[in-house]
Amino acid sequence: MNMSYVLLHAPALLIAIPLFAAFLTPIIDRFSKRVRNIFVLAVLIIEEILMIIFAWDVFTNGIHVYTMGAPNPTSTVPLQSAVPVRIVLEVDGMSAFMGLISTTVSLAAGFYSIAFVRKETGQGKYYTLLLLMLVGMLGMEFTGDMFNLFVFFEILSIASAALVAYRSYYGDAVEGAFKYLIISSIAGSIVLFAIAILYGQYGVLNIAALAKAMKSTTLDMIALVLLISAFTMKCGSVPMHFWVPDSYTVAPASITAMLVVASQASLYALFRICFSLYGNTSYVATSGAIMILFGLLSMFIGVTMAIPQKDIKRLMSYHAISQTGYMLLGVGAGLYLLGNPDFSTHGMAAMEGGIFHIFNHALYKGLLFLTAGAIFYKTKTRNLNEIRGLAHSMKFTTIFFLIGAFSIAGLPPFNGFASKLLIYESVYHVNPILSIIAMLVSILTLASFMKVFHSAFMGPPMKDVEKGDVPKSMLFGMIVLTAGIILFSIIPGWVVGHIVHPAAQSLANQSAYIRAVMGD
Repeated sequence: MNMSYVLLHAPALLIAIPLFAAFLTPIIDRFSKRVRNIFVLAVLIIEEILMIIFAWDVFTNGIHVYTMGAPNPTSTVPLQSAVPVRIVLEVDGMSAFMGLISTTVSLAAGFYSIAFVRKETGQGKYYTLLLLMLVGMLGMEFTGDMFNLFVFFEILSIASAALVAYRSYYGDAVEGAFKYLIISSIAGSIVLFAIAILYGQYGVLNIAALAKAMKSTTLDMIALVLLISAFTMKCGSVPMHFWVPDSYTVAPASITAMLVVASQASLYALFRICFSLYGNTSYVATSGAIMILFGLLSMFIGVTMAIPQKDIKRLMSYHAISQTGYMLLGVGAGLYLLGNPDFSTHGMAAMEGGIFHIFNHALYKGLLFLTAGAIFYKTKTRNLNEIRGLAHSMKFTTIFFLIGAFSIAGLPPFNGFASKLLIYESVYHVNPILSIIAMLVSILTLASFMKVFHSAFMGPPMKDVEKGDVPKSMLFGMIVLTAGIILFSIIPGWVVGHIVHPAAQSLANQSAYIRAVMGD
């Protein structure tokens, strides 16, 4: 099997491999726990390697279109009756960018889980659901079809809710999972209703076909409002953020890191809808303004709610809401400015900042949640008032925490600084107050995490905590994300030029998206 054949079928393989593995995992689990662990890690490693190779090909050569059931899967799809029922995977720079995030964090979560859930029951189900989460994320990021976007959205939601409730002997785990399931059901129903509105008008479900046929009717505007509402709800944006702290806090730390990326998959869907589906309508600037508003609210409310928290994971959950605000602010400003020829350059810079921040957030927020899990693993508590002096025994975890804290606060030379600087500079051209608020939120973020560092890691050591750091598999999971942070911190210019810029260009270029799928 040569590499060209693998690249040809890579969009389908990246979804099919973990899907097939998810159903094999409980069977293998019945015979050997060790073999099951090796099998799951092997699948995640294969996914990461294949995604890196495939993403580089996309960044270099452009959009890949893969049509299921076609004699030639890379052939374009004409606007005809066959389009609504034909599954089309479309992988452009933005899709490949998100795929890299999903596979990288899943790999870190897989290694971390080996020791973290070793004493738990139902591990076969745990790893099956973890793989299904990856399937749901990649499916949402690769699909070029509105209905299959909904299908993968549901797969991701169900698997995530089950894993939030994994430690069901804690009452708050069941409560957090219930809230997650309710919000997912509401969001999914809204998405399905919006899809029905679009299909009723145009008789197609393919995103490119819909974009080509779009007439900017009142029903189109209603569908857009519904889709924005649903996906901002699922990405954890204010004012629909109330489920985030309750769900993120109680999930196993490795799953919380994946929930961050699951929320970003919904954020990706929001961006895809606004740019690729509605990018040529009169609603573009309005959509950008709405994103900016949601971004500001999320940034400020998230960080102010985080500061008084005593539960370390709940504190980090509110910061996840705050950081989502930066992504909405950056991409929203890009959507708002791109329509003005005098500010199109600043609009593209804003988009690059917001998109770059998605990857940075997945790395440092995932790392911070893993360090919080390590603290819970050693101390059996998440209460900062009951933790102290962990730097004496957990030296590696302390270092990882500081790297994540400096990154989320946007301190130079860490990767968070590079993406935030792009956002500061570009949103200034929308309104200088936006830049001031964004910088203020970063200062408050730093203050919050320094409080956590002082409470958890400084002071005399705890007497009833076993000496030494967490098991090696948990450390390796944290190393995976730390390596990404360090790499992006050393070469941010290269990352922006070769990874972020192609992602932003592909998202902004609606006509290229339509041509790649429809052939005209």
